[in-house]
Amino acid sequence: MGDIRGFIKHDRQLPERRSVPVRLRDWHEVYEDFPEADLRRQASRCMDCGIPFCNHGCPLGNLIPDWNDLSFRGQWREAIDRLHSTNNFPEFTGRLCPAPCEAACVLGINEPAVTIKQVEVSIVDRAWEKGWIRPIPASRRSGRRVAVVGSGPAGLAAAQQLTRAGHEVVVFERADRIGGLLRFGIPEFKLEKRHLDRRLAQMEAEGTEFRTRTNVGGDLPLKELRQDYDAVVLACGATRWRDLPIPGRDLEGVMQAMEYLPWANRVQEGDLDRSPVSAEGRHVVVIGGGDTGADCLGTALRQGAASVHQFEIMPRPADDRPATDPWPTWPTLYRVSSAHEEGGQRRFAIETEKFIGEGGQVISLQAHRVSVEIVDGRPSFERIDGSEESYRADLVLLAMGFTGPETDGLTDGMDIVLDQRGNVARDGSFATSADGVFVCGDMGRGQSLVVWAIAEGRSCAAAVDEFLVGSTSLPTPISPGATSLR
Repeated sequence: MGDIRGFIKHDRQLPERRSVPVRLRDWHEVYEDFPEADLRRQASRCMDCGIPFCNHGCPLGNLIPDWNDLSFRGQWREAIDRLHSTNNFPEFTGRLCPAPCEAACVLGINEPAVTIKQVEVSIVDRAWEKGWIRPIPASRRSGRRVAVVGSGPAGLAAAQQLTRAGHEVVVFERADRIGGLLRFGIPEFKLEKRHLDRRLAQMEAEGTEFRTRTNVGGDLPLKELRQDYDAVVLACGATRWRDLPIPGRDLEGVMQAMEYLPWANRVQEGDLDRSPVSAEGRHVVVIGGGDTGADCLGTALRQGAASVHQFEIMPRPADDRPATDPWPTWPTLYRVSSAHEEGGQRRFAIETEKFIGEGGQVISLQAHRVSVEIVDGRPSFERIDGSEESYRADLVLLAMGFTGPETDGLTDGMDIVLDQRGNVARDGSFATSADGVFVCGDMGRGQSLVVWAIAEGRSCAAAVDEFLVGSTSLPTPISPGATSLR
C-alpha cells in the first residue's frame, strides 16, 4: 500500500450530507461532494493486511486493496479499470449496497472500517465525468441470440456480459422503462436516475436491445420466446410482496410499499405532475424497518407528511457488533439512514394487530409490544400484556419484504421446477430444469442485495456463454448452491 501508516494517522471520514431542511425540499441525492484530498486520505487507510477479507466479503470479489491503493496515488484511470474488471455497475453498488466488504475489513476488528463504498463510488463518478467510460463492443459476433427477461441489476449485468461476448441480446421488461426496482423502487434521493440512464446508453451502444411493455408469461409465452432464442435468462426478481392479513387490511389507505414508491419516481421522471398516492398532510405508519421502509419514510417526508412512524417487529439492535455476529460476518447493528435523520419516529419490538377505519378509509391502527425469543434459530414473538398502543394513521405502507418471484403464467407450458421457497430452482450452472433456460438474481436466490444480483448476473452470463459456444472467458464470481431440479 502507498501509505502503510495511513490507518494510524487518519480517522474514518465520509462526505457531509446536505442539511435536512434543504434536502427535504428536493429529490436530489443527499451527499455533498467529497474533496479529492479527503478521499485519497481515506483510501490510504487501507492496510497491507496480507489477507484481504474485504474481497471475500464482497460477492463480486472486488479487488478492493488494488483500487484503494490506486486511488491513494491518484491513478484514477487505472482504478476504474480495476473496478470494472469485477463490477459492471459500481455507480449502483456504491450508492445502494450496504457494504458487506466494510463489515469484513480487517481494520474493522477494532477500528472504524475503511470507507470502501465511498472510494468505489468516487472512482466511477470521476470516470464518468472524465469520459473514460465508453461502449465496449464485441470484437466478433457469435450468431447466437439470447433473451433476458427482467431489467433489474441481475438482468442488466447478464445482458452486458453476454453482449460483450458477441451474442445478440434482447432484454424484455414488462414496465414502460428499463431498470426494474432501480428505476421504480429506489427513490431518486438514493439513486438519481441519470446514473442508470447513462449506463443503459452505454449498453445500447454496445448492441444490447431493450424492449419494454412486454410481459413474458402474459402477452408473450415463455415457451414461444425460447423457440425464438438460443437461450433465455430469467431475471425477474423477487417481487411477490409479503402481506399483513389482519382485520382492516382491505381498508382504503392500507397498501404495499411498491404500490406507493413507484408513483413518486414517476413524478421525478416527468410522467406526472403529482403522485396519485401522496403522503402530503397525512399521518403515515410504515410497517417494516428495513431499507424499503426507510425509502417510504424519506419519500413521505418529502411529500409533506403530517407525521411518520416506522414499525419494526424485532427489538432495537445494538450500537456495536454483538458477540453473535463475530468479525468478519455481517453484523446486525442499529443503523441510521439519511431518511431516519430527516424526521419520523422509529418503534421497535412492536406488532400491528388491526387497522381501524371509518367510511372504508383507515384512520388508525392498534398495536402492541412484543418480547422476542430465539427458538430453533428463528425468532418467536410473544405479546406483552397491557402494552396496547393506538396510532393515528390515514396512510399505512407495508414494507415487510418479499417472499419470492411472481411465476404465475411465466412457467406455463415449460418444465420449470420451483424450490421449496418458491424460487426458480437451478443447478450449479444457473440452468433451470427447462433446456436452455437459466435463472439469476433474486428470482433464483430469493430477496437479496444489489451486489449479489450483479454477481449472479455475471456468473450466469458465463454459464450461458459456455452453453452456447462450448467454452467461456467470462468471469464467474460465484457458483449458486444447486437446488433439486426434480
